[in-house]
Amino acid sequence: MTTSVTQENLPLTGIRVIDVATVIAAPYCAGILGEFGADVLKVEHPMGGDICRKYGTPTQRGDTLAWLSEARNKKSVTIDLHRREGVEVFKKLIEKADVLCENFRPGTLEKWGLPWETLHEINPGLIMLRVTGYGQTGPYKDRPGFARIAHAVGGIAYLSGMPKGTPVTPGSTTLGDYLTGIYGCLGVLMALRYREQTGLGQYIDAALYESVFRCTDELAPAYAMFGQVRERHGPTHNDFACPYGHFPTKEEGKWVAIACATDKLFERLAEAMGRPELASSSLYGEQKTRLENRHDVNEIVRDWCGSLTRDELLKRCYATGAPAGPLNNIADIFGDRQFHARRNLVSIDVPDLGETVIVPSVIPRLSETPGRIKHLGPKLGEHTDAVLQELLGLQADEIAELHKKRVI
Repeated sequence: MTTSVTQENLPLTGIRVIDVATVIAAPYCAGILGEFGADVLKVEHPMGGDICRKYGTPTQRGDTLAWLSEARNKKSVTIDLHRREGVEVFKKLIEKADVLCENFRPGTLEKWGLPWETLHEINPGLIMLRVTGYGQTGPYKDRPGFARIAHAVGGIAYLSGMPKGTPVTPGSTTLGDYLTGIYGCLGVLMALRYREQTGLGQYIDAALYESVFRCTDELAPAYAMFGQVRERHGPTHNDFACPYGHFPTKEEGKWVAIACATDKLFERLAEAMGRPELASSSLYGEQKTRLENRHDVNEIVRDWCGSLTRDELLKRCYATGAPAGPLNNIADIFGDRQFHARRNLVSIDVPDLGETVIVPSVIPRLSETPGRIKHLGPKLGEHTDAVLQELLGLQADEIAELHKKRVI
């Protein structure tokens, strides 16, 4: 029997998160926690707030679609941490918090009088996620870090692009931010489990370049053992399988991905092509032979793909079980039946805009306690007074004085 899921019985209900970070990485971690029930307080500077509010496509409200999507479920509380009074208010919030997410350069919180030692003393059970470009230690720790730089330093950007061509950005320029947010979320959940056992909090030191580097499969052991430096292979070259890449179809701008990781899968592709003899032992039936003749194999597949429309090609592949899929742009995604069947796109009302905004839905999917989107990104300072009054017990005159001094 499946129970009704409400905000009160989600996995992280009762956990309070303070998100004092900016843009994507650490805020993405806080966003995931909020989707599964945590109460997330987004602490922003009173003048302008998180720069993510200006990142992306502007809305008539003054912030952006990126902000609306990435700040989902959060409450905006404005505090000037450059001011002594602001630091004191922040410390009171720390007393009430379970998790703190920050991604300032090392030394910033310390400069404001908020080092880990002080925060831990205020709240011994506090869990603190610290995201930086290079981590809290090492010779690069004081360098500014961005996802694009992390892609470069972590080794993925070097592999992206055409052979001997200019290395390109691997997909989204913020991929490293999202990866680090996910790793940070894993760290927070493990730290919460440890706190259940011991009552003690801890901090998580997450570096953007490390998250990228962790996704480079056998790059490190292959170099250590054989001195092998993997180069850019382009869309159709792979060291492990062939054909394994992207191929243009008859239609301008319409591509497909094909991934024959095994001999059986290539046999299915050959059947879809109407050329089963290609999978014979005398031709390209063995992966080793295909890799040795990858140029010829890829040319055969490329010619076949170029003779069909994308839909025609995919229909043939699906009929034989050959591994193929479309290279979707966002318009393709909006028309894709799978995305609609899985509700990967959800419409959320934004009263301030007078319309709905479509955003990616919550993942991962939990069978009994799936995550929720209560609302999209809030207006700057929308919840300041309510949080200070209800959570910290400040009186109306105290709040008014903080407003007067522009602390909040």
